[in-house]
Amino acid sequence: MSSSFGKLFVVTTWGESHGPAVGVVVDGMPPGLPFDAALLQRDLDRRRPGQSAITTQRSEADQAEVLSGVFDGQTTGTPICVLVRNQDAKSKDYDALKEVFRPGHADFTYAAKYGVRDHRGSGRASGRETLGRVAAGAIAKMLLGRHGVTIFAGTVAVADVVAERRDWDVAETNPVRCPDAAAAARMIEVIEAARADKDSVGGVVEVVARGCPPGWGDPTMEKLDGEIARALMSIPALKGIEIGTGFAATRLHGSQSNDSMGPDGFRTNHAGGILGGISTGQDVVARVAVKPASSIGKAQETVNAQGEAVTIAVEGRHDPCICPRVVPVAEAMLAIALANACLRQQALAGH
Repeated sequence: MSSSFGKLFVVTTWGESHGPAVGVVVDGMPPGLPFDAALLQRDLDRRRPGQSAITTQRSEADQAEVLSGVFDGQTTGTPICVLVRNQDAKSKDYDALKEVFRPGHADFTYAAKYGVRDHRGSGRASGRETLGRVAAGAIAKMLLGRHGVTIFAGTVAVADVVAERRDWDVAETNPVRCPDAAAAARMIEVIEAARADKDSVGGVVEVVARGCPPGWGDPTMEKLDGEIARALMSIPALKGIEIGTGFAATRLHGSQSNDSMGPDGFRTNHAGGILGGISTGQDVVARVAVKPASSIGKAQETVNAQGEAVTIAVEGRHDPCICPRVVPVAEAMLAIALANACLRQQALAGH
């Protein structure tokens, strides 16, 4: 099983949803950089369950323990290990699902690949695995911050409600993390209605890197947009990605989609900050399609491990929309992809 991402900034997550702990090992962080423990905990708090009425009510403190790689408030250059203990796993809630393949989940595919699966909260297939990604992303942000790069994200669509504004200061002031206050109110109504109907809804999360200098990336097999796409699409529950104007560019002419330039630089950013696999210096912009959460209380038809038809309703504490909690994870994976590009460019430049 591949649990690692990156070549120079290598991130390896570990642990299961209902095991004793989850966490991450980050290898490749340069030595001598200030380690911002508050930033790490802040991002974990943004991802953790139970933070609002429209997310799962599993109650986890998600308090980070940094076991290695940091001394006297600085990175040492050795692997950084972050551990978070699971405190509110209720494995008995999943006993009835031990022999059942839940619709929309990885139950069937895990069993087909490995011949065994951890049915307690989906094991490694659980969204709880993303905690390690967020911890690693916070560390990547510490590196990127030294280069003037900031990363932010928000929910820009839930079902058929679409944000018209990109007021990023607003995104962290509402539980859906939408950069449009009016759209956020409507999104919350849609999410609450889905929960009342024992169902779920999907949406779109937009993630932006600002301050990325021109020249990061690769023109062929490791294009920056390709690495970003691979990073983001490794997040659970994502079913699509677009960069810049994305699929909407198919409805434009070249004269419209090309980003013209003047003495002051690019005049538009349809390319999403990347041309030929290399950063342009503009904002790197990506959007990801988040499917409706698979665990719902509605009765659904499926089969058990013996191939017999059964009907199930997944009870327990689940998110009716996972977009708000995908936001910090998308930030993290973009940060990790850019950290690798940053270190590669530094190696190329010889410093």
